[in-house]
Amino acid sequence: MKIFQWIYTVYAAVLFVVLMLAFSLFIILPLVISPRGGKVSFVFIRLWASTWSFLVGIRYEVHGREFIKPLQPYIYIFNHRSFIDAPVIPMAIRQEVRAIGKKELSKVPVFGLIVSRVAVWVDRKDASSRKASVAVLLGILKKGISIVVAPEGTRNNTSQALLPFQRGAFRIAIETGTPIMPMAVIGADKIMPRGSLLMRPGKVKVYFSTPIEPKKYQNEEGYIALADKCFNRLEAMILTHE
Repeated sequence: MKIFQWIYTVYAAVLFVVLMLAFSLFIILPLVISPRGGKVSFVFIRLWASTWSFLVGIRYEVHGREFIKPLQPYIYIFNHRSFIDAPVIPMAIRQEVRAIGKKELSKVPVFGLIVSRVAVWVDRKDASSRKASVAVLLGILKKGISIVVAPEGTRNNTSQALLPFQRGAFRIAIETGTPIMPMAVIGADKIMPRGSLLMRPGKVKVYFSTPIEPKKYQNEEGYIALADKCFNRLEAMILTHE
């Protein structure tokens, strides 16, 4: 049985790279030509994600899109349990977004080069890198573009629903007045289980909830209460739908 899973995993990985190369020019070129080219780029990012997912047998079921206002920028927060979150994000979110990613991913051949155009890389061990990424994210939100953050800070390999949240995103939400949109990703870790590089076909379910407004958290320590509120909401969504 394992041999078939290895064959499937190699097939999925090769196809991932081949399709990314095929779509790379259409993803990068609009952003090179114009700062407003992101909307065009994201059409092709979604086309890449949907084509790859279809060919490897990964399906998506998305609930709660009615809570998302298309012209409103959000800070999307999600539970990070699998390496396949990369295609999940464009398949679930219809807006143009920028995502925070670990700096190590920028060194991945092909993937790092292409995704660098739509990601903000951060070295979480380096305070100056974290500070610089916050400044970039503030600029992105001021342009009306949503951002996507995994507030756990790393992939969750435990049996807990969530790891403790880092609080940078919640400071940004309060500073900019940007609503936070919780996004529960269910089933991604079954496609690529914790501690394994092997994949299998399957279904990913994504649930959005009503946005959490940061306006009432404007006091000095408000970001802590906001982070706790978002943690409790996302945890409840995960436990309800798992």
